[in-house]
Formats: sequence, structure tokens, C-alpha cells
Amino acid sequence: MSPKHSREFLTVQQHILLQQHEKAPGASGQFSWLLSGITIAAKIIADRVRRLGLFSLSGAAGAENVQGEAQQKLDVFANDILLRTLGMRDSVAILASEENEEPIVCNVGGGGHYVVLFDPLDGSSNIDCNVGVGTIFSILRCDGEGRGVGGESAVLQRGAQQVAAGYIFYGSAVSLAYTTGSGVHLFTLDNAIGAFVLTQEHVRIPQRGGIYSVNEANSLSFPEGYRRFLEWAKSKEAGPYSSRYVGSMVADIHRTLLKGGVFFYPPTAKAPEGKLRLMYEANPMAMILEQAGGLAFVGGDRRRILEVEPRSLHQRTPLIMGSPEDVERVVAFL
Repeated sequence: MSPKHSREFLTVQQHILLQQHEKAPGASGQFSWLLSGITIAAKIIADRVRRLGLFSLSGAAGAENVQGEAQQKLDVFANDILLRTLGMRDSVAILASEENEEPIVCNVGGGGHYVVLFDPLDGSSNIDCNVGVGTIFSILRCDGEGRGVGGESAVLQRGAQQVAAGYIFYGSAVSLAYTTGSGVHLFTLDNAIGAFVLTQEHVRIPQRGGIYSVNEANSLSFPEGYRRFLEWAKSKEAGPYSSRYVGSMVADIHRTLLKGGVFFYPPTAKAPEGKLRLMYEANPMAMILEQAGGLAFVGGDRRRILEVEPRSLHQRTPLIMGSPEDVERVVAFL
């Protein structure tokens, strides 16, 4: 079967290997092995999400993470699974998670070439309500040139330096989207064969979606430009826009990627630097949306999220991302 015809039915592992053959035929295969670790973890987490009540994993774990947020039992489980499946890969030098205060050094100097950052279970506060949640990941190179010595110095790289990014959405179906800088590809978990199967290659976000996604309950403390956009979006002149907000970033971005629109999280009085984390939420989602033809800015100054110089692992940022026309419309009001 030729590579062209083999695209009619591809698992994510086959797709990764095919991409490697086309883009980097001399590659060692370490990167493919790393991505396969993420898919294994995703299948284990998906199984627990689907059978949540049977494993007594619902509810709070009784502790807080480094963000000061109440950990859910499934947060702890998902984090542990990702640490185990990725920590055993020789290609992984450093792991960094939302749930851990410091990066975890695995194999620096012993063949580890990659830094993997992840939010193990985005939106986990919704899990007891059976609302879609997800895993977000970002992969950076640990090249030994001034930052391959381990710890936070190796992790603090701009989003533009990501070599791959993706997310897994545990919803009515389990979807995986990833990019290595050559477009965004979407897969769906086929439980019958236990594999993620290609459902859409080179996903493109609509130029305009007509949907805005924001926690509008906080709008009274938004900067004025955001409030003016929301007022305009409800007017007859605007169309009007529709409002959709799940409260799980993966769910909101997945819908935005497929249907178009704009997702934004402005600075507020309570969170003046925004709420979402730059390194393992904003950066990977920005890479995905840009690779699909979208835009991802910090704010009205049109600064790309991917060009922000990080100061700390758990740094937060405001953001505006989505379809080009919708993002530009918000920026115009700022």
C-alpha cells in the first residue's frame, strides 16, 4: 500500500512515523517514541474518565496544587500516569506539570533531548458534572546550549521554540489534536481497536466563526475594551455573535478550532495577569491555532503569545485566540 493510499486509515503512531519519513527521514525515532508515550497515557486517563464513579476518583483529593487550586483525585491520577509513561522514555530530559512546583529532571546528559510540559487534566473542577476535560502538552528541545543543564533554566523557552504541541479532549468522543509545525492533525480514539485513528488532516480554523467564548460573569472587572466588544457582539450590527463557554480550556479551544470564533481570558481585578498558564496552556494552544491558520495574542498590542519571554514555570497570561477575523475584531476594541 502506497503512503498516499495508507492515509485512508492511519493510527496516530503510523501518522507520526509517516510525518517523520516525509519531513525528517534520517531521524532516530526518539521523537515518535516520545509522542507514543503521550497517547498511551491518554488512553489510560480516558478509561478512568469514562468509568469515573467505579474507581472512586471523583471529588477533591484534599490538597492544593502549586497554583493554590484544590486538586481533584483525577488530577493526581492523570499527573501520575503522565509522569510514569513519559519518565521512562530515554528521550525525555525534563518533565514539568501544572501539579508540580518544580520541573522533574529525568535524563539530562544521558540522551534526553526533550522537555515535556503538560496540564494533566484541564478543567478538572468540571469532572464531577460529567463535563468534557482534557490534557494539554508542549514539547521543547533540550539542546544543551546554555539551557540543557536541567531544571527551570531548560524549561523557560518561548512558545515559538516548541517542536510540538497538542491536546487530548475527553468528551463524548476522545479526540487528539497535535502539530509538529506542519499543520494540525485530528484523531479520534476507536475503542474497538484501542487506537487513535486519523479523522482530519491539516485542520483549518474558519476565518470567522461568530462565537465568543469568555467567562462573562467576570466582565465587570474586564478592561474597558473587552466590555465594549461584548456590548457590540450582542448588537444587531454584529450579527449577533453567539456565546459559548464551557470552563474547560480544551473543550472551548476544540470547539473554536472546528467551528471558529474567539476565546479570550482578559486580565481581571482578581487575576491582573490573567488566569491561564503561559507555558503549558497558552503556548501549546497558540501553536495549534496558528498552525491551523488562526491568531493568538496576549492583548491589544498584538503581541504573539509565542513570542513572550517566560519568567517562571507557572507564569500566567491574558490571551485572545481563535479565528483571524474574530480575534482582530476584539483587538480593534482594545
